[in-house]
Amino acid sequence: MFDDKSGVLTGIDVLVRENFAQLRGCHIGLVTNHTGLTREGLPTIDVLHQSPNVSLEALFGPEHGIRGDHDENVADGVDARTNLPIFSLFGARTQPSAEQLQGLDTLVFDIQDIGCRFYTYLSTLGNVLEAASTHALRVVVLDRPNPITGLRAEGPIADSDALSFVAYHPIPVRHGLTLGELARLIHAEKSLTCPLEVVACENWSRGDWYDATGLLWTNPSPNMRRLSAAALYPGVGLLEFTNVSVGRGTDTPFEVFGAPYLNPRQFAAALNAGDVPGVRFIPTSFTPNASVFAGEVCGGVQILVTDWECLNAVQVGLALAVVLRRLYSNRWQPEKLQTLLCHADTYQRLIEGESPGRIAASWQSDLQSFAGRTLPHLLYSAGVGSE
Repeated sequence: MFDDKSGVLTGIDVLVRENFAQLRGCHIGLVTNHTGLTREGLPTIDVLHQSPNVSLEALFGPEHGIRGDHDENVADGVDARTNLPIFSLFGARTQPSAEQLQGLDTLVFDIQDIGCRFYTYLSTLGNVLEAASTHALRVVVLDRPNPITGLRAEGPIADSDALSFVAYHPIPVRHGLTLGELARLIHAEKSLTCPLEVVACENWSRGDWYDATGLLWTNPSPNMRRLSAAALYPGVGLLEFTNVSVGRGTDTPFEVFGAPYLNPRQFAAALNAGDVPGVRFIPTSFTPNASVFAGEVCGGVQILVTDWECLNAVQVGLALAVVLRRLYSNRWQPEKLQTLLCHADTYQRLIEGESPGRIAASWQSDLQSFAGRTLPHLLYSAGVGSE
């Protein structure tokens, strides 16, 4: 970490350098948002629209919209700058329709992911691959780095009967792949028929955190404001459908955690006693101005990353859940934990009071199998580890 690799190029940068050779003469639908930027900060929308070598004909937007400023369902519209139609893939429809794909032969995907299974840009990618297979279109993924590195897979693999828009494919909570690699994995494991090409990043290694790339940080979604939030999100975010605040409505979403019924010092002491690798829990109180417990004082913790390489975000989330269950079983309501956890065995172990170490140990064989599943689809140096 903190080793600036100023030469990292994303897929769109490579495409521009090669004068759009892969897209020449194509009729394109672009799936993107505000994170689709060249290294110089130019929107992929504008770069493709202005190129004489390609024909950009439609835009498709994921959760939070083309410009990344929505926190609810997104409507169709027209892009003011290019006058192109925008079709929303978040709301009543999550997959392009036959009518919207009429006249297109290629779908280009350029969105920055953050490396977590329940971050929905992955689901949008999967749905685009399915639609392309149904309607005989080619898909070109313009790849981007995994901002929380590609060295670790963490957490349980989603149960096959629990798949949804927040668990598109049976992968771990922290998957350790780029979206280009995930596209290759999904394409193979779902036996999809669309031609798939990935324009890989250059000069990015699996061990690089986002701050080592020299690329501009652009909030991938309204509440994903810092790399430290992205690093903690696979664990802290797991609990947000239960009756707790994960910091939405504060200046530091996913870096503070609490509820009106928590005693900050008691909660922090219990968490720190568990020696969770890579973090310390600082007692605090905060008052969200939006979302869960808006306007209410929440006792809780600030989560400080002390060792980025040792950090296991899912272990952080597990520790939060175990301590909540032990100290506040009369107040904490764990039932909706399964919304994002998507793993019945882990949930049952938690309810029965099993230790975090024993719960995490129960995932290891599945994570080893997942590492084997990913090997044929990796695009960057070093293999995916498992924790």
